[in-house]
Amino acid sequence: MTKVTYHLPDGTMSKIEVAPGQSIMIGSVNNNLPGIVAECGGSCACATCHVHIAGEYNELFAEPSDEETELIAYLDGADEESRLSCQLIVGDFDSEVHVRVADSR
Repeated sequence: MTKVTYHLPDGTMSKIEVAPGQSIMIGSVNNNLPGIVAECGGSCACATCHVHIAGEYNELFAEPSDEETELIAYLDGADEESRLSCQLIVGDFDSEVHVRVADSR
């Protein structure tokens, strides 16, 4: 299990263990964390699971698909660290990962 620390929009943090093969989004939804809505259930169609992830973690995840890149381009508050948490699939690695959940207000 990989430890994922979610930095929530209200300034709090939650550390969750996410199993390899699951997405960062699923870890949040399964633990009822606020901020990741996941309206499309993880099919890369809605962008309601927007997070920011520091470049140091990029090598742990697959490159963004064209669909993900296009959805992010239309988000308010998107930046070079923006990703959709449904597309961040946890592998079998020992690193702790920190993600900042985008403020959707």
